[in-house]
Amino acid sequence: MTDAAYLRINAALTLPRAELDFKATRAGGPGGQHVNTSSTRIELTWNVAESPSIDDAQRALLLERLATRLDSRGVLRLVSAEARSQLQNREAVVTRLVRVLQDALRAVKPRRPTKPTRASVVRRLDTKRKRSSRKTDRRTPRDDE
Repeated sequence: MTDAAYLRINAALTLPRAELDFKATRAGGPGGQHVNTSSTRIELTWNVAESPSIDDAQRALLLERLATRLDSRGVLRLVSAEARSQLQNREAVVTRLVRVLQDALRAVKPRRPTKPTRASVVRRLDTKRKRSSRKTDRRTPRDDE
């Protein structure tokens, strides 16, 4: 398993680079006439739904957490056009893919329910009493009092 042929996402997942599809297109933005003739924008696509490199648990997690980034076929599409070089954009989009997949596969820490401290409850109730008495004092006195 050579490092160039595989992309290490985390300890549990390594993607073969052969699964990633790269497409170079013309980029907009700065660059003058050069930008009109060179295809430096890189579009990376990876089919999450049909990838043989991930197990069913990872696939379910990725499909759920990346749902807003996937198309109807389960394909993740990332684009990079920051640099004027195709190679730099390719490296940038691969780095972004790794970061996106790491974030999606990260285990969510379960929330431990907590109770407010006794002192915070006392402070809250004391503040409520003071606010209530202040508002009561502002009222115009009624005739029967």
